[in-house]
Amino acid sequence: MDELVKVLLIYSRPLFFILSQGCKGFSSTAGKHNHITYIFTFSHPRKAHSFLDFSSFLSCSMGYFDFRVTCLAVALCVCVFAQLGEAQLKQNYYANVCPNVESIVRGVVRTKFSQTFVTVPATLRLFFHDCFVQGCDASVIIASTGNNKAEKDHPDNLSLAGDGFDTVIKAKAAVDSNPSCKNKVSCADILAMATRDVIALSGGPSYAVELGRLDGLSSTATSVEGNLPQPTFNLNQLNSMFASHGLTQADMIALSGAHTLGFSHCNKFSNRIYNFASGTPVDPTINKTYVPQLQAMCPKNVDPTIAINMDPTTPRTFDNVYYQNLQQGMGLFTSDQVLFTDSRSKPTVNAWAQNSAAFQQAFVTAMTKLGRVGVKTGSQGNIRRDCSVFN
Repeated sequence: MDELVKVLLIYSRPLFFILSQGCKGFSSTAGKHNHITYIFTFSHPRKAHSFLDFSSFLSCSMGYFDFRVTCLAVALCVCVFAQLGEAQLKQNYYANVCPNVESIVRGVVRTKFSQTFVTVPATLRLFFHDCFVQGCDASVIIASTGNNKAEKDHPDNLSLAGDGFDTVIKAKAAVDSNPSCKNKVSCADILAMATRDVIALSGGPSYAVELGRLDGLSSTATSVEGNLPQPTFNLNQLNSMFASHGLTQADMIALSGAHTLGFSHCNKFSNRIYNFASGTPVDPTINKTYVPQLQAMCPKNVDPTIAINMDPTTPRTFDNVYYQNLQQGMGLFTSDQVLFTDSRSKPTVNAWAQNSAAFQQAFVTAMTKLGRVGVKTGSQGNIRRDCSVFN
């Protein structure tokens, strides 16, 4: 509220000073310091601030001035309130400046999707990694320079597929090629829209995306450290990290369902099939028939970057089979399988394994909440001309 008062004072002070001259004998309202009183504060250049009861002030001003002037004062304050409200995310944010932005982005995503399916998991994972580090501000897309090692070059982000970055960059170019849209749409919002579109293209739900983010002004590799969930995490660690972003256990389990798409690399889970613990080389929670399959795809000393499907059953379809796999001991990461082995999360896994609609609804809710994490507005960000470079 303090920030609101400052803005309102700046915009309303000159006009209310003019109105106040017709009410010189009007006394201030003592001891009435609620927000309505503060809004209608004026400063006389040679007098201290006065606090006026608005209803009495309005009555007085009408006695000296045309009613239209008073209405203008009220309208001014309403206008300021509206401008402040625009700082919040909302659907159809670009309706007045770039009304076709969502169809433009969707067209680029469809083209990329037709070229390679990797577009889907790459874009989805890029969004998650962006939002969990400094918020959803497209800072993960910034390229490193000689003076700065950016987020994308932290070890945890080196496995982010290039097709995700390419999707956003191409969508940005398509949006900016429209004269009315040029430099009006942030890279952060384009990533959010593209993520929704790849989910829908792979069989998942489509949903209305809240927009209005600005692009971040900082991107450092050091900011990534300790801020992304690891494949070895247990439930407590997962819940703690997600809770730090305002996400519940149910949100975390829903977002983990994105592992129904895409792939990982042998070095992210090889400990589970070769050196899980002293005297227990193989993680006992892995399905016994799944172990030799993984060992065949990831033999010892193999190139650690070899890609393995996260969902061995339907790796190219956004569905609830991920949860059915967990029931069968076929979660690729420890952080996947623990969702079933831990009694606190197991009921949710079982419910969504049986009910695809319930999972999809929970996923949309979680994605919407994720998209609100660390949003930049006002002086916290800007709209980049090039998504990979600061303005």
